[in-house]
Amino acid sequence: MTALLTAFAALLLLAVLVSSLAHRTVLSTAAVFLVGGFLLGDGVSGLVSIRPGDSLVYGLAELALFAVLFTDGMHAGWQDLRSAWRLPGRALGWGLPLTLLVTALFARYVVGLGWVEALLLAAVLTPTDPVFAAALVGNERVPPRLRHLLNVESGVNDGLILPFVVLFLAIAQGSDDLHLGELGTELVLGLGIGVAVPWAAIMLERTRWFAISAKYEPLNAVAIGLLVLALGKATHGNLFLAAFAAGVTVASVGERHREAFEEFGELVAELLKLAALLVFGALLSPSFLGEVGWPGWVFAVLALVVARPVAIWVSFLRSGLTVREQGAVMWFGPKGFASVVYGLLVLESGIAASDKIFHLVAATIALSILAHSSTDVLVARGFDSEGEVPAWHGPVRDGAGTPARNPGSAGPSARGSTAPG
Repeated sequence: MTALLTAFAALLLLAVLVSSLAHRTVLSTAAVFLVGGFLLGDGVSGLVSIRPGDSLVYGLAELALFAVLFTDGMHAGWQDLRSAWRLPGRALGWGLPLTLLVTALFARYVVGLGWVEALLLAAVLTPTDPVFAAALVGNERVPPRLRHLLNVESGVNDGLILPFVVLFLAIAQGSDDLHLGELGTELVLGLGIGVAVPWAAIMLERTRWFAISAKYEPLNAVAIGLLVLALGKATHGNLFLAAFAAGVTVASVGERHREAFEEFGELVAELLKLAALLVFGALLSPSFLGEVGWPGWVFAVLALVVARPVAIWVSFLRSGLTVREQGAVMWFGPKGFASVVYGLLVLESGIAASDKIFHLVAATIALSILAHSSTDVLVARGFDSEGEVPAWHGPVRDGAGTPARNPGSAGPSARGSTAPG
């Protein structure tokens, strides 16, 4: 643990020292921690010893995903979701199942998995994570509708795909009872906790018995998030749906609380994300990657450069997106913490193909982090500052609440930040 803490501190210092350069180039802090973990792991230097079955691996990935989804949700209040649901609806209603099916075909015919295992692997790899494309989704030059689309899609698809992961895993285990009622209860509990806890906390603060000092205001959202996490674990509610729902609720009923928490919360999420990347990188020894085999690497490439692009291209036909916008959405389907967490669930299940599936998941995620986190700034530069937003998106407003004249105006890149827009 001492070696891991030392490694994290050293890499964090390096990331801070090069952060300004990372804003302007393809250098990525995500890639720094992934490669750093790889070099420090058992397969190279042996300074950090981590095994896939260690509780630290799953716990840290789960906590990082919870924090990222909570902060993501704060960028998408209910009014935002209701007024601009058309594009995210296409991505989730058509793009998600099509991505799953195309990925499953590759898993079946490229690496030779059985149909159930192929569908399970596809479900694990279907969720997207724009935290690895921060320069795109956090850059104000990129059209707001595009940033909104990627933010909402990634925040919701983690929870939507979970029932499929559980279902295919249960079938692969040969279970006669798929526990669909239990799964439904977990989703409902997660949603209920995610809405009720922040709403009650904010309503309490508005009564005459309570008042939050300015110094402690950023901690209000932290307390809400921790309570949602604790109640979710205690009741076995879906943590990821609860996290995103809690963020959306805070944004919808507590604008002041969202603004107070924004910068602090994103830094917390960034720290957890980088720590999880370091641990994940330490799992990827040369021997581990060699066990993937050339069919596995071909599958990983196809999952990234064919499966999502084809699914998104079909889903967004006649959608009104420009060619550049549609190309950006097709490419930016990075695989992140949801896939790590779901892959670890499969590994712990003990099914016959669990080890092979985890190797394929790890290889795909590693390629995705390197590819997406190093190309986001290049794609963001391709958008000019005169992007237009159609009428159905709703008015885009500036910080003073006045309709913005130029919604795609140039702004600072958010590379290295978890703020998706």
